[in-house]
Amino acid sequence: MSTTAESRITIEPGKRSGQPCIRGLRITVWDVLGWLAAGATQEQILEDYPDLEPQDFQAVFDFAVKMGRRVGL
Repeated sequence: MSTTAESRITIEPGKRSGQPCIRGLRITVWDVLGWLAAGATQEQILEDYPDLEPQDFQAVFDFAVKMGRRVGL
């Protein structure tokens, strides 16, 4: 995992069922990716979720790329 993702993505048993969250918040990588896929911009997400930081998006993307490479079809 990249340094950005390693420092910003946390996985804690019992928090959001052990899903990867951003900096210990209850916002998961999958939440952010879902909002982006639904058409929200990074600016809109930051406005709606002020605990997020602009650097969190790169960590989300880095994490998703790493996880995507692990999936075998």
